[in-house]
Amino acid sequence: MTPFVLLLAIAVVIVLFVTTASFKIIGQAEVMVIERLGRFHRIGRSGFNILIPFIERPRALDVRYIESDPAGMKRIAASTTTRIDLREQVLNFPSQPVITKDNVTIDIDAVLYYRVADPQKATYAVQNLPYALETLTRTTLRNIVGEMELDATLVSRDQINKRMREVIEEASIGWGVDVTRVELQAIEPPRDIQQSMELQMRAERERRAAVTNAEAGKRAAILEAEGQREAQIRKAEGEKEAAILRAQGAAEARLAMANAESEAISRITASLPPGEAAMYLLGLKYIEALPALTQGKGSTVFLPVEAAGVMGAVGALKEVLKASAAGDAAPAKAAGALSLPSASSKG
Repeated sequence: MTPFVLLLAIAVVIVLFVTTASFKIIGQAEVMVIERLGRFHRIGRSGFNILIPFIERPRALDVRYIESDPAGMKRIAASTTTRIDLREQVLNFPSQPVITKDNVTIDIDAVLYYRVADPQKATYAVQNLPYALETLTRTTLRNIVGEMELDATLVSRDQINKRMREVIEEASIGWGVDVTRVELQAIEPPRDIQQSMELQMRAERERRAAVTNAEAGKRAAILEAEGQREAQIRKAEGEKEAAILRAQGAAEARLAMANAESEAISRITASLPPGEAAMYLLGLKYIEALPALTQGKGSTVFLPVEAAGVMGAVGALKEVLKASAAGDAAPAKAAGALSLPSASSKG
């Protein structure tokens, strides 16, 4: 091979190498920071890009990511790249110990979501953007949790996420990134604290169960008392209504009896001669009282002197009733009702 052919082959190889290095194909949602003679020149967008050999070159960036070893342990790996991904990226780093306000050390695992908004600032405003965001997140997390006690930390996860996002976004505003979300994946207190919390939660559940049972018993007693009270009220109302009805019945019966006696007295008065009706009624009352008088222990009954006249009036009434007209049913019935019962004296 002649020297000319050798030099030509070397020249062709160099041209191919330079040409290949000058042609850049950038993928979708990716950009490339291109420098000319060491200074920022332009942003290479998605598609086919040509760089001037030896004058323009892409700027290399540091990246960090989490990888797992065969044992399942996570560790942070670092590398370099010339392409900037414009999609939302996840920055996940291992858990870190954080001390709360009441001096309890807890392990917190957080994750950060961000997106590169300005590739030029992300390249030149900060060195190693992922590492800067990770360090800022760790520091912010320690500051926020350090102002809170353990109980507040366990129940204020949303509040912590919101405060961390606000602080990180404000601190990284000049880095050309948008922090979209910050999430706490896990908060793990020490083992002895976990056992104490479990005992406390168990005691709280038992207390709530006791309170619930007591409330149920109280409610049952109240309902039972209300039921008894309602039953007594209804019973009293029933007895009241029954007594009223009995009183009304007795009053109506007495009124009917009084009307009947009044009718009978009127008929008797009309049937007897003038002045005899009073004697007849008096004798009738004497005769009605005789059975009650004979129920005593004594065997002798004394009648007043007026009794003889009364008996005569009664006999005269019987004669008058016999001579009265037989067609009048009411007078006949009254006369039958007023007939004298036989009274015997025990001597």
